[in-house]
Amino acid sequence: MVTRDSRRLLLVSGIPIAQYAPSDRMSEAQAMVSLVELGWADQNDVAKAFGYSARTLRRYQQRFAEGGLAALGLPRGYPPGLARLAVSRRKRIQDLKANGCSHHEIARQLGISVPAVRKTLRRLGWKIPSPAQAALPLTEPAATSPHSSPVQPLASPGSPASGGNPKLSAFCFKEQASPLTSQDTDPTSRGVDRLLARLGLLEDAPPLFGSATAVPRAGVLLAVPVLVASGVFECAQQIYGSLGPAFYGLRTSLLTLLLMALWRIKRPEGLKEYSPQDLGRVLGLDRAPEVKTLRRKLARLAAAGRAAQFGQALARQRVSLRGQALGFLYVDGHVRVYHGRHDLPKAHVARMRISLPATSDYWVNDSAGDPLFVITAEANAGLVKMLPEVLAQVRALVGPRRLTVVFDRGGYSPKLFLHLLPGFDLLTYRKGRYRKIPRQRFRLCRTRRDGQIITYMLADQEVRLLKGRLRLRQVTRLMENGHQTPILTSRRDLPPARVACHMFDRWRQENFFKYLREEYALDALVEYDTVPDDPTREVPNPAWATLEAQLRQAYAQLDRLQAEYGLEALTNLEEQRRTMRGFKTAHGKLAQKIATAWQRIEQLEKRRATTPRRVPVQSVVDQPVVKLAPERKHLTNLIKMLAYQTESDLLRLVAPHYRRTGDEGRTLLQAALASAADLQVTQTELRITLAPQSSPHRTRSIAALCQELNQMETTFPGSCLRLRYAIRDAFEAKSGHSN
Repeated sequence: MVTRDSRRLLLVSGIPIAQYAPSDRMSEAQAMVSLVELGWADQNDVAKAFGYSARTLRRYQQRFAEGGLAALGLPRGYPPGLARLAVSRRKRIQDLKANGCSHHEIARQLGISVPAVRKTLRRLGWKIPSPAQAALPLTEPAATSPHSSPVQPLASPGSPASGGNPKLSAFCFKEQASPLTSQDTDPTSRGVDRLLARLGLLEDAPPLFGSATAVPRAGVLLAVPVLVASGVFECAQQIYGSLGPAFYGLRTSLLTLLLMALWRIKRPEGLKEYSPQDLGRVLGLDRAPEVKTLRRKLARLAAAGRAAQFGQALARQRVSLRGQALGFLYVDGHVRVYHGRHDLPKAHVARMRISLPATSDYWVNDSAGDPLFVITAEANAGLVKMLPEVLAQVRALVGPRRLTVVFDRGGYSPKLFLHLLPGFDLLTYRKGRYRKIPRQRFRLCRTRRDGQIITYMLADQEVRLLKGRLRLRQVTRLMENGHQTPILTSRRDLPPARVACHMFDRWRQENFFKYLREEYALDALVEYDTVPDDPTREVPNPAWATLEAQLRQAYAQLDRLQAEYGLEALTNLEEQRRTMRGFKTAHGKLAQKIATAWQRIEQLEKRRATTPRRVPVQSVVDQPVVKLAPERKHLTNLIKMLAYQTESDLLRLVAPHYRRTGDEGRTLLQAALASAADLQVTQTELRITLAPQSSPHRTRSIAALCQELNQMETTFPGSCLRLRYAIRDAFEAKSGHSN
């Protein structure tokens, strides 16, 4: 679109297709309809380009199809001759909605359309009711079927289930019982539950399983007991409450996202490659949510702005489960590179050895390498700045117990150590210059880790920093090539070998980042939205950096001139210039250049002294100061963190039964979670029988894992079905196939 001289011209591939005045709404509507009808662009792109919604564009298309060009020239405002709702009727709509009636029931009682009810409530500022007010009471079933949940009648007006209020219609609702049972009987057709959700009477579809054989990827149900034990569903219910009336409610959406991560479906768009019906059978639904639905649920959760609270609640649950592994906590930052069009702060990407626009996340992991929680740094703040904030959250989670914080050289700051030492023990690498230790002071030290003996050549000594105000212990490791690695710690009660072992275990966190990047797409961009950032945030002044660069160049030029002058003095022949005066006279031009170089250096130093090193970011950039919207990315990070924790917990259960757990334990679990399984539903149980694995010893290991999970006595979330696991061995599978 090109607007010039009060005319607007539309060009497609350089070819003009429309010309009109910007105030001519009818011509503009015709141009929009033509772009879509001729196939030049889709509705969303055209609506965004012209500043309208896609709904407005569809309305223009309908008008043009029904009445031609004249229908596009309808005036703005409320249609003339159409009666408006009276004030008393608006009050009536608000009262009915407050009593819990759905939009359809209000429209039926008042004789108006559902959109009119929805728009009236929006103008009145109606808010979605709390979860305790937005559920439907269901009566207890008289009998249950082995393969499905019974159909339950809705509470009728005036009945005890509806609270005895005759003004409430059959579509009004109150608090639901937990767990709910489905109103459908066929697991492959959930029409009644979808209708209830459409009418606003259902917040989440109860799971309804059917018996089936060889259900693809049903092995992921092995992870459900661990997910339930993690308390993720209770935390989500406590923090978010509800997503409102929906077939895919909070529990279903959260379970889908978790199982997607374990299936290695790294983005919602990846669901297009799988059958919704097959995935739905694993979830207890007729079909799994599709891409748009799942992205809409994520957007709904992100709009609540409670990802940080959700992460803290999950961390508290993790502390209660894994408190013994929290004596040593590992803190490190992970840089997510950004390649979009927005101007974001840069950060050094160590794995790429370059500074790029990015966002920095700081993760806290336990001694086993499992994540505890994650926070996003403001404007890529360094570890020295973020460490106090991270440790404040750690102390609030863990309570008054002894903690040792392990981090790399990015957090090295003796002044920070003085601030942190009263509450935490420290373990980190020493940074900067230090004296080399003589080889004869090193001793061979041994320790045991994971059943293996580890040996180090170590030297132990006390060091003083900050002119003696800070005293720490230094354990230095000698490598075979002679390199020395100094480690600083405040733990004087540990043997030197244990200090080195805990320090070098920091690589577990690096391996964690690599695993999440490759297996869970940790660095994937979840959304393109931005939010305003603090415009007063200080950043390095480009003017100061320019002066610093010019000053370095001036000093380099001065060094070259002085070196040339000294070389001339060294090679001066006495028979030609016997006195210094004669030498200066012969090289006067070179001396003048040196004097000019000194004058330029003095001028640059004065200008640099009056230029601030840091200035507000709004004075540097011309565009609005923004940052990537953090909520949705934080939520997906928490989902990936939970999936990794689930794998780790399953790995600990299978470790005693699988000899090569350290080398290929997670590969074994990935194969088991992706394998097919038979589902059998009884009155009280959901029996999952997995297909045999690739070898007998792997099948026996998964069989032992099934026994461990059966002892947990877990019920599937949202149902009363207890989960029972088994696996067919290769001989049984072969015999059944031949029969």
